[in-house]
Order: sequence, then structure tokens, then C-alpha cells
Amino acid sequence: MTHVTGDWLTDPAAQQTCAVLTDAGYQAWFVGGCVRNDLLGAPVADLDLCTDAVPEVVIRLAKAAGLKVIPTGIDHGTVTVIAGGTPFEITTFRRDVATDGRRAVVAFADNMHADARRRDFTMNALYAGPDGVVVDPLGGLPDLFARRVRFIEDADRRIREDYLRILRFFRFHAWYGADGIDAEGLAACAANVDGLQSLSRERVTAELFKLLAAPNPAPALASMATTGALAQILPGADAAPLAVLVHIENMVGLDPSPIRRLGVLGGDPAHVLRLSKRDVLALERMTSDLPLDALAYQAGADAAINKAAVTAAALGVELDAGVVARARFAATQVFPLQAADLMPELQGAALGKALKLAEDRWIASGFSLTKAALLDGLR
Repeated sequence: MTHVTGDWLTDPAAQQTCAVLTDAGYQAWFVGGCVRNDLLGAPVADLDLCTDAVPEVVIRLAKAAGLKVIPTGIDHGTVTVIAGGTPFEITTFRRDVATDGRRAVVAFADNMHADARRRDFTMNALYAGPDGVVVDPLGGLPDLFARRVRFIEDADRRIREDYLRILRFFRFHAWYGADGIDAEGLAACAANVDGLQSLSRERVTAELFKLLAAPNPAPALASMATTGALAQILPGADAAPLAVLVHIENMVGLDPSPIRRLGVLGGDPAHVLRLSKRDVLALERMTSDLPLDALAYQAGADAAINKAAVTAAALGVELDAGVVARARFAATQVFPLQAADLMPELQGAALGKALKLAEDRWIASGFSLTKAALLDGLR
């Protein structure tokens, strides 16, 4: 018998939330990521529960127990219950009535098996009761322990229910998969890549960023490219430099950065994805013509480091750790001249031009020119 054993399960808030349902005669099962990650020894974040109680009943029982209730997705059977400051998403067992590749029309179900069959991967159809005992209605445990990301039942059908599952397949493989990718799933992704065009840019972007945040997404991205999925969401992208970039990150001690990794793929992400202004600016700085010192001084160490790492990866060469140290040093420098140092002799546009020339000389000197030397150079 398999158990989950994390502290999140025995936490009084979790047990109280379950008791709200079970004391009234309803089922309460932790499901999905919290069960999966606990069994893999990975961090557990979101705590999701499912039950045979309909949302109105969940709301009534939780409020009667003095718990805060938020109807976060009540149309789809989900309410969020806050216990001890911890949010628990509680969803009524569901089954799909109709799907169109982007969203599903669901109906409430009264059993775990029906609920499990509408999920995406076998490793996500694992349930644990308040006592920690794991229930595996679809045989997902062997896949989980083999780190095999496999679609539930027919892979092609699962994908056509929601084409975002193509990207989720590669994202889950990057985070949880072992060497080698499920052949049936890969073939089904390749057969359905055109469906990605029906998805919103917001959903595609969010999923791609989750994939790129994995410790090493390069093998998954390479597989994704072979199916044509990468070209569908990011035309012109090349997955090959990503493996070099991940190696560089490991060698010089850089934390994984989805935006840095997106930058090395190429293509035109700013126009085909839904990016924030901050992310667009970060991408632009990776192709800046500014020298490293100037970029770090003006835009911060991360901007210069990202540019240097992406450039090295694109060329297939190592990045000297000294470059990282240099960028961090440059970002902390303070220009020794102020406008008052040149006044009243200079005013207006002439003052601004002189300061800019002096600052450029100072940066070019590796920040070594003193205030006196800079003033001498302006006389």
C-alpha cells in the first residue's frame, strides 16, 4: 500500500478541511500535483481536493465550520476554502460532456474513476485520502515511479480535448520525466500540432514559461521541435542552443531564467507570444549593441549576464565566469561627476553633452577614471 507522508497532509488545516467533508458523509481526496510531487520527493505547492459533494454543499459545510470560502471557479465545480491561512481548492468530481480543443463542458460525477478519466496524464490521476493512503484508479503509479509521462488511455483523444496538453506533455517531461519520452504521446503530439493555433497566446505563453523554468528543459524542447510544436508556437526558433545555455548556467552558477532561455531560442517571441513590457525589454537587451560594462551599468547585471550567456550559447562556446563577476561589478558603479561639478561654466544642452561624454569615457576606462581625471578631460 502506497502512502503520501508530507507535512502538508498532517497539517491541522488540511485535516480540518477534509473533516468538513468526511464528517458529513462525503468523500475528500487530495489529487494531482500534491500527491504526485510528494511521492517523487519534490516540493508540494498547491493543495487540491476533490469530492462527491457539489459546490453548494461544500460552501455550506465550510461556512458552517467557520472557514472562509471563495467561489473561484464555481461554474466548473471549484471553490477555494481557506483554513489556517492555507487555500485548498475543492472540486466536485467531474466528467467531460463536450470538448472543442480549448475548453470543456463538464458535468458533475459521483465517483473517482469518472473524474480520473478526464485528466491528462496517468501521474496526475492519483488520489490520497486524509490518512495518506494513495488510490490509483488508472494505473498511474508504475508510470510515476518510472518517471514516464503518459497520457490517460488514448493519447490522441486526450490531446484533441485540449490542445494545450501538447505543451503540457513536454513541460511535464522536462520536470518529471526520465530519459526517453513516451513514443505514443510523442506521435500524438506530432499528429495534432496544428491544433496549437486555436489556443490563446496567453495560455501558450504561460505554458512555455513553465516548461522553460525546468532545471533542464533542453531535451524536452528538442523533442518538441521534432514534432513541429515548437515551430507552431514560435516560428523560426532553434532548440539546439538551449542545451549549451543550460550548460553555461550550470558552469557559472546562474539560476534558471525562462526569459533568458526564451531569448536563446530565437524566432520573434515578442510578436507571437503574450509578453509583458518587462520581458520584451529583457529580450531586446539580449541583442543590445552596448558593451558589457555599459549594459550592466545602465540596465543592471542581469541584463548584461543574459546577453553574454545567450551570445555564448548561440556561438556554442563557454562563458568565462569572470564575465559574470565583471557585470555584477559594473552594475554597482556610481558615476563620480554631477551636474554641479560643471556649473556654472556649462548650462543646458552643453552641460548634458559634457556629462554624457565624460560618462562614456569613464565606462570605457573600466570605471577607473577619477573625478579629477574626468574634469581634466573636459577642460
